Amino acid sequence: MTGIKLRVVRPTSRLEEVIRFYSDGLGFELIAAFDDHDRFSGRILGHPQAPWHLAFTYYRNFPAGRAPTQDNLLVFYLPDRAEWETSVERMRIYGYSSVPSFNPYWDRDGATFEDPDGYRVVLQTTAWAK
Repeated sequence: MTGIKLRVVRPTSRLEEVIRFYSDGLGFELIAAFDDHDRFSGRILGHPQAPWHLAFTYYRNFPAGRAPTQDNLLVFYLPDRAEWETSVERMRIYGYSSVPSFNPYWDRDGATFEDPDGYRVVLQTTAWAK
C-alpha cells in the first residue's frame, strides 16, 4: 500500500478557535478552505509535503461537542530536541499551556496540549518506533 495519504476529519463548533490552535500554536499551514458547501464550512491544515492533513468541519446547525475522553490524542514525534523545544515554546507563546496527560506515559518524554474542543495533541521527543 504505497503512496497512501491520510486525512483526519472531525467536526467542531469552534472552527476559528481550533484553526488558531493548530496553525498559530502548532505551526500547521492552511492548505485549503471551503465555506457554505452544502451548509458545511471547513479548513484543511498540515504541511504541504506531508502525507497527512487535518480537516475541521463546521455545520452551522450541528453542535459538535467536546472530545469524548481525555485520551483522544494526536501524537507528533519530534526527536530533534531543539525542534521539540521550539514547538512547545510556540504553543506557550500563543497562550496554550500544557496539561497533564491522562496516560502518564506521554508525560515522560513529551508535552500534551488540549485544543478548544478538548482533543489533545502530544508533542513527543522520542523517535517513531516501528
